[in-house]
Amino acid sequence: MADSKDGQKKDMVFRIPDNARALEKLIRHHQQLYYNGVPEITDSEFDSLWDKLRELDPENPLFSEINSEAGDGFPKEYHLIPMGSQDKAADPGEFYAWAAKMKFSEFIVEYKLDGASIELQYENGEFIKGVTRGDGRIGDDITFNVSQMAGVVKTLPGEYGPTGMHPFSGGVRGEVIMTRSVHRGFFSDKANCRNAANGLMKRKDGADCSKLTVICYDAASGMPGSPFTGYSPFADEMEKINWLAGCGFTTVPFKVCGGAEDVVNYRSHVMEIRPSLDYDIDGLVVKGMEIDPADLSRSRPEKQIAFKFSLEEAVSVLREVEWSESGATYTPVAKIDPVRLAGTTVRRASLANPNIISDLGLKIGSHVLVTKRGEIIPKIIALVENPPDASEIPVPEKCSVCQTELCNEGTRLYCPNDECPKLILHRLEKWISVLSVRDFGENLLRRLFEKGMVRSISDLYTLTVEQLADIDRMGKISAAKVLRSLHSKKKISLSAFIAGFDIEGIGETMTDKLVQSGFDSLDKFFNASAEDFAAVYQFGPVLAGDLFSALKKLRPEMEKVVEVSGITITTPVTAGGAFLGKSFCFTGELLSMKRQEAEKLIRDLGGQAKSSVTKDLSYLVTNNPESGSSKNKRAAELGIPVLSENDFLELVKKAEKTVSSSEKKTDKALLSSGKKSGNNMQMELGIDT
Repeated sequence: MADSKDGQKKDMVFRIPDNARALEKLIRHHQQLYYNGVPEITDSEFDSLWDKLRELDPENPLFSEINSEAGDGFPKEYHLIPMGSQDKAADPGEFYAWAAKMKFSEFIVEYKLDGASIELQYENGEFIKGVTRGDGRIGDDITFNVSQMAGVVKTLPGEYGPTGMHPFSGGVRGEVIMTRSVHRGFFSDKANCRNAANGLMKRKDGADCSKLTVICYDAASGMPGSPFTGYSPFADEMEKINWLAGCGFTTVPFKVCGGAEDVVNYRSHVMEIRPSLDYDIDGLVVKGMEIDPADLSRSRPEKQIAFKFSLEEAVSVLREVEWSESGATYTPVAKIDPVRLAGTTVRRASLANPNIISDLGLKIGSHVLVTKRGEIIPKIIALVENPPDASEIPVPEKCSVCQTELCNEGTRLYCPNDECPKLILHRLEKWISVLSVRDFGENLLRRLFEKGMVRSISDLYTLTVEQLADIDRMGKISAAKVLRSLHSKKKISLSAFIAGFDIEGIGETMTDKLVQSGFDSLDKFFNASAEDFAAVYQFGPVLAGDLFSALKKLRPEMEKVVEVSGITITTPVTAGGAFLGKSFCFTGELLSMKRQEAEKLIRDLGGQAKSSVTKDLSYLVTNNPESGSSKNKRAAELGIPVLSENDFLELVKKAEKTVSSSEKKTDKALLSSGKKSGNNMQMELGIDT
């Protein structure tokens, strides 16, 4: 099956019947649509139907037959090579289970092309017919169209066979594909390459078939018009594909893997480079090196499997919208019917803001397209259909805490009351989170807030052991531990300090951009205008204005926090400037730490962590520099230095030594001038040290 987003859709509502007979009927319906190039549901939806039928009726005859296609006016022709369906593995666990049964010493692994199957028939080395998949036994004769496609060899070179005595008579199986570059240049009005290719190859006049390509992967001998003999003149799969390439066919990329684990690792590699390919693939075909004609003749061969990639899109039904409250902001979150995406079951998806709901025309009951393309949180990206009984999505009008009328700016729904208790509590929680104060939990913070003991960040630093000890009989030992953890955070970066005040849209990453642009002190932030902030990359007038207004309101509290806490605000220049002016981007997996941790190291040392490769990038960090990933290719094009993880860690180590030496001198100067050390502060608080 394939994604189909263009054209008339009669059955875009994706529901899985609980009755095996109804389910079988539905599968047959969608198979006919698929074989005729007009699929109405996605790969993932068809797989769900197939899996459900196997669960309800594992002996259903559909599993041992191939459905016939509907007539569409083309002459019919028998195949020389049976075109059965393949069993699939949706994840590594399913693949390992299949591989354990096969006992192959090696696997040959090919790209699973996302196109339309075709059989090229040859007699005495001459191309005579091109036949579509049809029902697996009989397909449409579209020879005129196929003869115009790239990759079709009209006359096979030389003699054929082990003795070299006879020209080849038999079938060559391939996939008709449209490249992405052709799609972009000529058929961008079509939803995807596959749908466009299906439409062209079935045109009666053959127009534009020259823009299609046939990529081949199989061959078997036999005379046209004769039944499949099961005879294979090739010693193994490797000899077969080498013969195809030698004849001049465009062949499918492949790799020989020594074991199941190698196959799984290769799949991960292909998934990474997949976006850089010029044609669509939706998985890998895995089989043994030995050719087994008897298995090939089955409707669903047992000795090969389609190892699918994690699904990234699916259609579901929007059942409810919850409004997540974070500080002053209300964010819509969709509750949807469960779907499988990227190896996980998804029941909730982000809607981001009220504008998304209105722009997409979403309602309760809407059929929606959900994606998880590289995203941690799934999101709804398109409306598929609004059924007649769909209802409007209710939007909150008043704050749930202070009852102030909410402000709906489209991009944000929020409570405008600066004194809203919910907003103040969230700011306190954000401060503790940014500083990573381990022993100051949310429950304790909430109790202090509810008792009126803490109403601002500066209040945290006036708490005493005695006050905390009285909270639900915490006791002096626990109270001392909490305060020790709070006051141990004696240094905080300028970016973290500002982010800790919970200004909408201003986290550490965005603040880093300002710091790198020259706003490297708190005073510079206070003295800047909205226009100054707006001049920085990725700071538009709205965000810049919000930051300017927030700083004006929060300045007294920020200055008080600095005064009562004893915290030193560090900047890339005074602490960790070794990476100042340097930027890093990561691709692939890190072994020693998570990517977020590595990016924090960079920011702490004054550098910038980027998510993409641009011409001003300083370094690309990867453990696989030979990978064909888009980031590696782009870095090579731009001449950007590539570091291994070990190289990166060595660079960090040298930078931290430089910073450590600078900090020791600073600390020594502070102590000699009579400044309070951490222990002195703890003694004043009555904390045992």
